[in-house]
Amino acid sequence: MKPKAFTNIDEYISSQPSEVQPLLQKVRETIRNAAPGAAEYISYAMPSFKYNGKILVYFAAHKSHIGFYATPGANVAFKNELAGYKSSKGAVQFPFDRPLPYDLIRRMVQYKLVEITSTSKRSK
Repeated sequence: MKPKAFTNIDEYISSQPSEVQPLLQKVRETIRNAAPGAAEYISYAMPSFKYNGKILVYFAAHKSHIGFYATPGANVAFKNELAGYKSSKGAVQFPFDRPLPYDLIRRMVQYKLVEITSTSKRSK
């Protein structure tokens, strides 16, 4: 089955179960506050943020968790703090039965900002 083609993050959030919507909105706000210059997009049918034209992070609601996708660099840098969560190379699952770690999300976004900014400077 093909995922629904959302056109913006508001549409994505409003399509989710009512009990999940405030969590997604808080994740979105956390990312916005950590990366005020980032632009919102829908990519791979998920909310995403880009900074300087490069993907910063993605997030999405799933059956029992919020998936947070900060790509491998951030997952490696925060591996000790992510040890209590199910994760893979570029993804982490924040289960609904635990408080979401908004401060960790904020720091991971800030890490990605530095990663993108330093990569951009090196390529000039």
